[in-house]
Amino acid sequence: MAPYRRDADYLEALLTQHGVPIRRAAGVEEMLVLLEQSPGIIVATHEALKPEVLEIVRRHLIDQPAWSEMPLVVLLDRSAPQTRIRAELSTAWPRSRQIYYQRPVTALELLSGIQSSLLARLRQRDVRDHIEREVELRRELNHRVKNILASISSIFEMTRRRAVALNDFADDFAGRLRALANVHSAVFQADGEGVELRHVVDLTFSPYQTENQNRLAFEGPTILLRPEAATTLGLCLHELATNALKYGALSQPGGRIKLNWTISSDDDLLTLQWVESGGPPACEPSRSGYGTRYIRSALSGLFGTPPSILFDRQGLQCIFGGPLSRVSWEHREA
Repeated sequence: MAPYRRDADYLEALLTQHGVPIRRAAGVEEMLVLLEQSPGIIVATHEALKPEVLEIVRRHLIDQPAWSEMPLVVLLDRSAPQTRIRAELSTAWPRSRQIYYQRPVTALELLSGIQSSLLARLRQRDVRDHIEREVELRRELNHRVKNILASISSIFEMTRRRAVALNDFADDFAGRLRALANVHSAVFQADGEGVELRHVVDLTFSPYQTENQNRLAFEGPTILLRPEAATTLGLCLHELATNALKYGALSQPGGRIKLNWTISSDDDLLTLQWVESGGPPACEPSRSGYGTRYIRSALSGLFGTPPSILFDRQGLQCIFGGPLSRVSWEHREA
């Protein structure tokens, strides 16, 4: 802001020449518009600082966020009452960062001061970004901790209901917590990125594999899961594997499990198929246990449709899936 002589033209030419983008405020209305865009600094000659301008800047300084301290560069004429002007501005703009230059000022001195002020402003915005990231991370951590505690509470209650002995309860509960911890570790190591479905499956199957015998096989295309989808699928696969160990294919030496997943080319529909063989015939229980109830509830919530659980003579089959967009990292909302 420099209303007289050719000060504004000189400042614009000098700063533009050195790569500093500027906007000129020709009047109060334009100044209000520019201040809404959160400028880096304000540069003004003292002649431009009329009472209405002082009030507009004062309100802007009061309303600026805690991280912000916008520099105010004031160019004073050599013949102006400098002490009085500084005192008036300090009263009008308390606790503000004011930088004064006496005209005529050398180009190097003025340019160096403005660039230093802009650098300080960039650092302030770095602090702002850091604060915003920290707040977002805290919200995410709080959200995940609540989800984990809710999962643990649900696992505890439903495991307790079906337990007939303390040792059985302890083993089942510990196994489910380990599954939750393994998948959570994978999600954490992904550092907010997608988690590969193959990695989740491998983590779930690894406790049941032996060095000389591969009883669980899996195959499917690469899919990056959202963190919450990875956790849900990991827990559901753990329940299926635990059931197979107790009653299904893994309860006998010759039993096998195969997990396949495919994506239809027409409508991006993800389908997963769990098939057991070589074990005892699968018989539908008279009362659903925790694992079955959890699988039905969790997969219905995840995909929007319930899983199909088939109690076949050849072994248990579980087919489930839905729109890829509900679980895929690449299809997450912006």
